[in-house]
Formats: sequence, C-alpha cells, structure tokens
Amino acid sequence: MSRIGKMPIPLPAGVEARLDGDRLEVKGPKGVLEHRIPKGIQVEVADGVIRVQRESDRRPHRALHGLTRTLVANMVTGVTEGFRKQLEIVGVGYRAEVQGNVLNLTLGYSHPVRYPIPEGIGITVERNVLITVEGIDKQKVGQVAAEIRAFRKPEPYKGKGIRYVGEHVRRKVGKGSAAGR
Repeated sequence: MSRIGKMPIPLPAGVEARLDGDRLEVKGPKGVLEHRIPKGIQVEVADGVIRVQRESDRRPHRALHGLTRTLVANMVTGVTEGFRKQLEIVGVGYRAEVQGNVLNLTLGYSHPVRYPIPEGIGITVERNVLITVEGIDKQKVGQVAAEIRAFRKPEPYKGKGIRYVGEHVRRKVGKGSAAGR
C-alpha cells in the first residue's frame, strides 16, 4: 500500500469537495479547482475527509495512487492558502515591471521581453528585481515561473539572469585564471 496514497486529506473549514462521476471539484475561499480522477482510483468524500483508494495492486494503479492523493491535497492547499514562487533578477540594467496584464522584462536583449500573464495567475514586482508568481493551481504557478526564468537563465560565469530565490548557481572560473601560468 502506498504510504502517501493511504493518508486521508482533511478538509479545512470553508472548503467543500464534490465528486461528480470521475470529476472532483474542490471549492474554497480562494477559488475552485477541478481534477479528473483516473480509472482504477476511487475517491471518497465523507466526514470532512477525502480518502483515495486503488482498485488493485497492479503497477499502473500503484503508480497513480500516491500521485492522485498528492494532486488532490495540492488542490485543497491551493484553494485555502494558494501557492507562490519567487524569482530574482541579477544583472546590471536587468529589470521587470507589470503593466496591466503584461510582464515587461528588460534582460539585455535588443528588445524588451513581453510576457502576457495567464488567467488565474497574479504577478507582482518589488524593487524592479523581485518577481512573485501566485495562484491556486500549483502546476500552473510552477510552469509560469519556469517560463519567466527561461527568458534569461542564470549563466555560470557572472551569475547574471533570472533565478529562483534561494537557488544556488554554480560558478565557473573562466579564461582569465589560465593566463597566470
């Protein structure tokens, strides 16, 4: 039995879950999320708790058991607290700003990079170098943060670029140190 899959998911106050066939809908103070339950996995909503079970010990069912439980738990967390990723911009002249529904990035290219903010995602910029991506869908928040980071990944020689807050960039030495031989 999956150690993660067999753990019950408690529903906090103000959150309600509704099962409609193979669709699970979780509604909370921050919004509504919906997920399709795969075949071979049963979800039971009762007494303020969601339980996820599998119909057999076959390999595909074992693989989906813990995954489905984690996705449902992330839905509950998303509609109550939400998710957040922070990115920092490192580099002289690199900056970001939000104008309406577009994130404008100046990253040393000959043109500014314009990133349209997807629906359901909130982006704020502090001090022109700290980007915060927030939303209720964990996968969407992570995807948007990865797309923003991909515009200028941190390079290993000077460390310039967009990185996650707390991310360690391994630095390389470069050619200048070989001249001293």
